[in-house]
Amino acid sequence: MNLRTLLGERLQAALRNAGAADAPAIVGPATRPEFGDYQANGALAAAKRLGTKPRDLAARVIEAADLSGIAARCEVTGPGFISLTIADDCLSEALADGRVEPVGGGERVVVDYSHPNLAKEMQVHHLRSTIIGDAVARVLDALGYDVIPQNHVGDWGTQFGRLVAHLNDTGEDSEALGDLERFYTEASARFASDAAFADRARQVVVDLQGGDPGTLERWRRYIDISMSHCQTVYDRLRVGLKPEHVRGESAYNDDLDGIVADLTAKGLITESDGALCAFLPEFKGKDGKVAPIIVRKSDGGYLYHSTDLAAVRYRTGTLRAKRVLYVVDARQSLHFKQL
Repeated sequence: MNLRTLLGERLQAALRNAGAADAPAIVGPATRPEFGDYQANGALAAAKRLGTKPRDLAARVIEAADLSGIAARCEVTGPGFISLTIADDCLSEALADGRVEPVGGGERVVVDYSHPNLAKEMQVHHLRSTIIGDAVARVLDALGYDVIPQNHVGDWGTQFGRLVAHLNDTGEDSEALGDLERFYTEASARFASDAAFADRARQVVVDLQGGDPGTLERWRRYIDISMSHCQTVYDRLRVGLKPEHVRGESAYNDDLDGIVADLTAKGLITESDGALCAFLPEFKGKDGKVAPIIVRKSDGGYLYHSTDLAAVRYRTGTLRAKRVLYVVDARQSLHFKQL
């Protein structure tokens, strides 16, 4: 028996004892956090039939109710509502026993979490997203939602351009993730200090996005090494993410031209210094001017906005999700507002 049903039975018995025979308890989730976890409205309708004050009847119901070990707090609120806060021990037992009301009704929800950048070891903020996201997914599943985890890993773009360009120059190679991370650190330093190398790295990104066979083959090897490390971490944490939940940035590469075409058809794209940008008037820089959202760079490469738009289309279209939840760092809030 779930908590809502249990509360309904106990309060309905209390209504009978308070003189309101056959009156339903009408228990539902509290309408506001300060009113606790559940709210019973039955005393309002019953008081009208009995010709008594709703708050007085609600007080008698609380006095008659057997809620020991169930409610940590039970009080009259508003015109005659009974507000209940569930005791921690009772809530823990209900969760452990699976006595949770299946309010989801099978509604499909995508939960996007973890999403580490590959070619290097996972960082603390990725672990935070992983643990919180997995908890959200488990709670929604227990509530009766059809949950689809999605791990939108950073497996595409600039970092791989830097890495592949660096290894092309040095001739080094390795199957060890620690070595790849060292190579990536070296590549990032060169990218910041060597303009010619930076240009080569950007060209590798374009080659990768364009499907160059040699670049793709090397990229796939590095992805496999990185994802093996990530899965080891997931297994150790006992989270539910599996290889079939991985759908990284690369999965949307073939959709990006279509995203640009759709945005252009809607009149949202403006060319600026060779790049294709969207200018949304509600997003302005410190100078007060509308800040550009780069959809496609001047060299033909794509950035996060395009990839994330393609992901939204896939999740709401192909996966037919009614809701998509993103477990991300708060510093990404502007990005998602723009999206």
